[in-house]
Amino acid sequence: MLGLVDEDFDAMELVEGALVLNKAVNPETQVSWSEAELARLVREAELALAHERDEQQRFESFLRLFYSEWGFEGDQNAYFDSANGFIDKVLERRKGIPVSLGALLLYFGRKLGFPIQGVTFPTQFLIKLDWYGEKPVYINPYNGEYVSQHTLHAWLIGHSGPLAKLKAEHLKTADNPTVIGRWLALLKSALLREERYTLALRCTDLALTFVPDDPYEIRDRGFIYQQLDCHQVALSDFQYFIEQCPDDPASELLKNQVTALSETSVTLH
Repeated sequence: MLGLVDEDFDAMELVEGALVLNKAVNPETQVSWSEAELARLVREAELALAHERDEQQRFESFLRLFYSEWGFEGDQNAYFDSANGFIDKVLERRKGIPVSLGALLLYFGRKLGFPIQGVTFPTQFLIKLDWYGEKPVYINPYNGEYVSQHTLHAWLIGHSGPLAKLKAEHLKTADNPTVIGRWLALLKSALLREERYTLALRCTDLALTFVPDDPYEIRDRGFIYQQLDCHQVALSDFQYFIEQCPDDPASELLKNQVTALSETSVTLH
């Protein structure tokens, strides 16, 4: 599992890196099936678009193929379902969230030769389409719709407050390690909501291989160990967070947890 740190994510497609991450979190991830399905869909797209000569029209046909014919869509009923962060599940269900759908769009789009890149906008993952000689345009991978600068600014204000200004740095191309790191955080959050603590613990352990002393990851690990009745380890993690972040409001709450755990018999696992 911890071999994730040895992967060169910038040397692979984002969706391939996501599969590596998914497998590290859940060994039951269907990596081989996913790779075969990706290859099958690439072949299908090549055949479907073979008659298109104009590149921009060809791209529009690709979007229709992805969202209408293949049926990929944002999961409006269960946005925070962890299945939306596992590529094999997204391929099976044809549902996902911006980052997982965006990773698929990037993969297919690049295989088909389109000038597309990923952007980690503050509110969500975006696809940037950069036609030669034209200003970049942006696509919301959740629904395949183009997003105007006005809409992006409105999203930013909703995220950061009324004084937020849209800057070039908000729309710069994202590197794969950055996206994978955020993907890992999304997976952990979803798994915690679902009380799948063993898989959530894998997420935290993976995150700590990149930043070993991150007090917030160690705090989260303490919470997970507490749910797994590993009270002594949870106690140690909570104490570490309190020492490192004494002014954080969570520290006061955790002091009560430390007192309670200190009075609880140690359960070994």
